[in-house]
Amino acid sequence: MPTLEFKGKQHIYAHHLTVPYRPLEPDETRSCNPTDTDDNLIIHGDNLHALKALLPRYANRIKCIYIDPPYNTGNEGWIYNDNVNSPVMQQWLTENAPVDNEDLERHDKWLCMMWPRLHLLKELLSDDGIIFISIDDNEVHHLRMLMEEVFKEGNFRNIISVRRGVKNVQAQFEYVDRLNVGSEYMLCFSKSADMRFPHLTVDIDEDKTGSWNNHWRGTDRPTMRYELMGITPETGQWRWERQRSLNAIENYERLLDECGPDPSQTEIDEWWFAQSPQRPDLLRMSTTNRPEHYVPPSDRRILSSLWTDLIVNESSSLMNALGIDFPNPKRTDLIKRIVNYATIGDENAIILDSFAGSGTTAHAVLSLNKEDEGNRKFILVECEDYADTITAERVRRVINGVPDARDNALREGLGGSFTYCTLGKPIEVETMLTGEALPSYAALAANLLYTTAGVSAGADALEMQNDDGLFHSDDQNDYYLLYEPNLEWLRSNAAILNLERAERIRDASRDTGRKAIVYAAGNYIGQRELTQMGIIFCQLPDALHER
Repeated sequence: MPTLEFKGKQHIYAHHLTVPYRPLEPDETRSCNPTDTDDNLIIHGDNLHALKALLPRYANRIKCIYIDPPYNTGNEGWIYNDNVNSPVMQQWLTENAPVDNEDLERHDKWLCMMWPRLHLLKELLSDDGIIFISIDDNEVHHLRMLMEEVFKEGNFRNIISVRRGVKNVQAQFEYVDRLNVGSEYMLCFSKSADMRFPHLTVDIDEDKTGSWNNHWRGTDRPTMRYELMGITPETGQWRWERQRSLNAIENYERLLDECGPDPSQTEIDEWWFAQSPQRPDLLRMSTTNRPEHYVPPSDRRILSSLWTDLIVNESSSLMNALGIDFPNPKRTDLIKRIVNYATIGDENAIILDSFAGSGTTAHAVLSLNKEDEGNRKFILVECEDYADTITAERVRRVINGVPDARDNALREGLGGSFTYCTLGKPIEVETMLTGEALPSYAALAANLLYTTAGVSAGADALEMQNDDGLFHSDDQNDYYLLYEPNLEWLRSNAAILNLERAERIRDASRDTGRKAIVYAAGNYIGQRELTQMGIIFCQLPDALHER
């Protein structure tokens, strides 16, 4: 498969692996009706670090990801500031910031920014999940190649074209260098090539009557060629198996008995609806002496990848009602459509947006939940200072009600809650050894569980369940952590795995039939004895405990 090469790629190729884990720190004063650890989240902080912080609890759990990264038009003035551990890379970045139209390497920097974030997003996405990325002509070609390298070529699903408003400024010129741009795009990838999705349908505005289609089709299946209404096709096939076709003829004869010998199409449609919930097949001879079957009227149609019925940006009237001033916010109906599509049959799905902007994704999720009584959760990440004053504030308002909104549900309030979080200090050996940054018990437990065992804690509250430090169990293992966020305690004998505690853990493991994995600052037991007890010991930073 072809790969995309760009300046800086060798330096950021594995950067997502070196990003430190930082715990999420709830801010109750900025939260709205917070509930528990599995609440909706709005995170203020660098989205690269926020995505890494989400891994211990949300790896492989996100059903739908939508992101709206910088389009890199040259007019946004965005700054690439990832702390990549390379002097050459750092010099290149600091000498050429911000990224604007004069920066001839802006495409390289944009790709350097996207690469590690896409890798972390892939880790967070569930096996049956799907990701949508909004983009325009400036980077769509690069983004598709990047996505095919990260998510794999076979997981590409669609490039969706979405209508955008067109300013008719070209009318003042006799000649122009290109056509007006009337669309933007959403790239759609799955995590698994085996994923199958139901049809995406939309409402049809106009009334549509039933119709009749030719019952013969060109695909060649000899077993589906039989005598029907005096006709036996020599090639092709009938659309239905024999008995279904015969039943459909009987149904039409019953219709004629009830509606008369020459019913109008409206009368046929009304008769068919009156049979609900049976929805019978109908088959008749056409005026050209060919069998034809009935296609019921529909108020919906299957949607293609050309979305001309929606416009990209939100209406100014809604944003004015919300009291939010934000350039080019995405339309709520657009995000509702993709969230609804990605979460059909899963009303407890988690939706992630790591370029949250004005908070449209949260608005869309809450609106869908209001409509179908679903329990979808959202996670928003915004790095800019307006994370509280715009992103979170919009969500607060749609939860509590917008008095000037035209929509009744929005005026009353969509309900819901969220926990507002910031990013804590990195969980690193150096800061733990000095006591400068000791994470909470739950944060360290989630981090250890994911980094050493590859287990995502999910919604479980990782708190110490007994005096021996049990905090999590799965089908194979019991996990223990001896820890308090107190440097003196960590240097005391209470933080040590001693024989008495090890014997209790051994006995508990024998009762459950599971292995015991113990994280502690030290132990007083030899490896042979630990092995005989069925205990796997994992050392916390060596110098934490002074013997």
